[in-house]
Amino acid sequence: MKNLFLVASLVLLVSCKKNTKETVNYSEEQLDVTTSVYPENISKVFNAHGGIDAWNKMQSLVFTMPKSSGDEITTTDLKDRRSLIEMPKHTLGFNGKDVWLHSKDTTTYKGYNARFYYNLMFYFYAMPFILADDGIIYNEAKPLEFEGKTYPGIKIAYESGVGESPDDEYVLYYDPETYKMTWLSYTVTFFSKEKSKTFKFIKYSNWQTVEGLLLPETLTWYKYENNLPTTPHDEGVKFTNIKLSTEKPSDDLFKVPENATLIE
Repeated sequence: MKNLFLVASLVLLVSCKKNTKETVNYSEEQLDVTTSVYPENISKVFNAHGGIDAWNKMQSLVFTMPKSSGDEITTTDLKDRRSLIEMPKHTLGFNGKDVWLHSKDTTTYKGYNARFYYNLMFYFYAMPFILADDGIIYNEAKPLEFEGKTYPGIKIAYESGVGESPDDEYVLYYDPETYKMTWLSYTVTFFSKEKSKTFKFIKYSNWQTVEGLLLPETLTWYKYENNLPTTPHDEGVKFTNIKLSTEKPSDDLFKVPENATLIE
């Protein structure tokens, strides 16, 4: 992970990002936020997907993941990241403080660890815009060579204490001609609580335009060797019925239901 700029420039950039977000009301300013807040390459990626200013106007995101067991519908408050995942037999939610699980009948929940999963697919789906969050450190990554094409990379790390797993690392790889995001590699530290040297890979494809923003229709996990993607792991995860809104979702959506279990 090489610095995009000299150390002094990077320090100034991070400082500028934090201070600018705290003091400027962008809704009242006519300027291109990305040119003054983020590194040039990630700014171009944001712009290729509709622009970070347009994304920041949105208050909620809803998407459906069709599964063999039934549709899974996720609603997320984009400002405070409260979430609700509606499944055929269960509901998983985050009210801003607690992660909770509610069973609709006597069926035992056999899905992913609830605390790990409650915002997992939202995080992957909301790329690249999720990489505009506070507390992120951007660096240059070694390009990815795949099937005769070279994809420049931007490595993402987090400041200490940011999120559930601040030691997670991500690398966004983009098409050098269009600047559209093509690959994401990432590590998982949630369970081990230690930095990992193993990077998993997701390919982003079949982009769809929603409210002027380019969002993925398909995420395909790839098998990997020596921290490089090889072949598709499966046919990919589909996302349908995408809804972006400037209206804030109802607080009632995220309230802990009676008889729900709080997840430690």
